[in-house]
Amino acid sequence: MGYLVKRIAFYLFTAWAAITLNFFVPRVMPGDPVQSLINKARGQMTADSIQSLYILFGLDKDESLLSQYFKYWGQLFRGDLGMSFTFFPSQVGEVIGRALPWTLALVGITTVIGFVIGTALGTLAGWRRGSWIDALIPVTTFLSSIPYFWLGLIAIALLTGPDSFFPPGNGHDTGLVPGWDWEFVGSAVQHSLLPAITILISSMSGWILSMRNMMVTVASEDYVTVAHAKGLPERRVMVGYAARNALLPNVSGFALSLGFIVGGTLLVEIVFSYPGLGFLLFQGVGTKDYPLLQGIFLIITLSVLLANFVADLAYMLLDPRTRREA
Repeated sequence: MGYLVKRIAFYLFTAWAAITLNFFVPRVMPGDPVQSLINKARGQMTADSIQSLYILFGLDKDESLLSQYFKYWGQLFRGDLGMSFTFFPSQVGEVIGRALPWTLALVGITTVIGFVIGTALGTLAGWRRGSWIDALIPVTTFLSSIPYFWLGLIAIALLTGPDSFFPPGNGHDTGLVPGWDWEFVGSAVQHSLLPAITILISSMSGWILSMRNMMVTVASEDYVTVAHAKGLPERRVMVGYAARNALLPNVSGFALSLGFIVGGTLLVEIVFSYPGLGFLLFQGVGTKDYPLLQGIFLIITLSVLLANFVADLAYMLLDPRTRREA
């Protein structure tokens, strides 16, 4: 229990530090985002209207930074992430809520599938060295070194075109209204196939490589030799003794991957113009949309912390030493 309390205290402190940085960093960056809205009005705004905009977006220059900071915390406790400059007058929460399902569906599913398949293949490759599965390692090493976005550009160049099954971008066909009908769902699945394959190939290769190397190391440990000497079935030794311990580093990596699911695979979403959080973040950076950037970074930060906490729990289940410490 003491171990869990320490970890929870650590994550609470990290969350406070991340939220504090999330507030101050955009405000010390050069540029004035409200000025872009004023420029769009082409001088047709009064001084009172301009001051109202600064107050509306929490950037009132007559108010101290510390006062804005406490107001920001008050907004967070009320679940208010502010108003977006880019999608004015929509609330940041509404904008993120529209983009989040796209990222979770694309990056979330592919990350989990890539981890499961990659870990399983890596286990077999490490346990049966010299087999045909082990011969895949040079290919997976090459694929894992290629960035997601580069694979995406190659896939667009080779697999898309006027008569191709794969659309070159967007989340669904133009003109369709998002909803739970077969036409829209079919279109969304079709548009997500190419970016999903791109992410799957690249991420799965990394899991195979790391798991294979850990299995090779663990297979020479004494407890595995003892398990063989006891005459235990080969499959039980591989899964229950070797893979269980070799899996621990991958669990940490998977937890981090889960956290970054929310941020989306930024460049892949940009390459495919996919309407997820990564593409939204790109739009927010381009327009200096502080509330939107803060909202997205907050979601990413909390997701990473939550994923790491889940990894701690998984470690307790898999590793007896951690359970004893807890």
